[in-house]
Amino acid sequence: MAVGVDEAPAGWVPVEHRWFGLDRRTLGPGLIALVLALLLIYGWSALNAVIPWHNEIRAGDVLDLGDGATAVPPVGWQLESGVLTGAAGVSATGLQVVLVNGGARIELTGSTFAGTADAFLTQVRRARGDDSLAVQGGRASLTTGGGLVGVVQGDSGPGGDGLDVAFKMATGPAAEVQAAPALLVVVRAAPGQFEHYHGEVQAMLHSITPGARR
Repeated sequence: MAVGVDEAPAGWVPVEHRWFGLDRRTLGPGLIALVLALLLIYGWSALNAVIPWHNEIRAGDVLDLGDGATAVPPVGWQLESGVLTGAAGVSATGLQVVLVNGGARIELTGSTFAGTADAFLTQVRRARGDDSLAVQGGRASLTTGGGLVGVVQGDSGPGGDGLDVAFKMATGPAAEVQAAPALLVVVRAAPGQFEHYHGEVQAMLHSITPGARR
């Protein structure tokens, strides 16, 4: 059957609804479907990679580690998670801080652990299966400017270089220290990039101060 003069062909889109040959009326639903597909296929991490963060650390900023404990983050890094001092209260045993800069990432995690910093680090690395890493460094102690004594261990693999540091967030008698909250600092950098960030990482580690005496 022939199409009448005043009858539009099936599927024809009026000029006022076209945009570069596409039907503008379908663009909105199409974009929503694309975002949902990205979430399902790649997850939130893929979106985080393309969405820029604008929470840059400035000179004078101090991280709140809970119970009065603090750390000075490196200037210019982006604070993806965590709060600065002066904000709402932070739990020392529920702490989650993430700092990123280029190919480097620093995570600070607080938890409960009745024991020494060395035993805490052993438990963490065993749970992660770090025995399979290509190269593991030896352990060493690190004393912060606030008097906290931590345990440090580095490692290296195809994905880059890393450093784990464990603290018990108190000073004083051994029993008091072992009962204090635990803090794990995990540093990861892309291959060949660790030395570039080494000075900033060391400065932040030495800036960690304990909170109230327990």
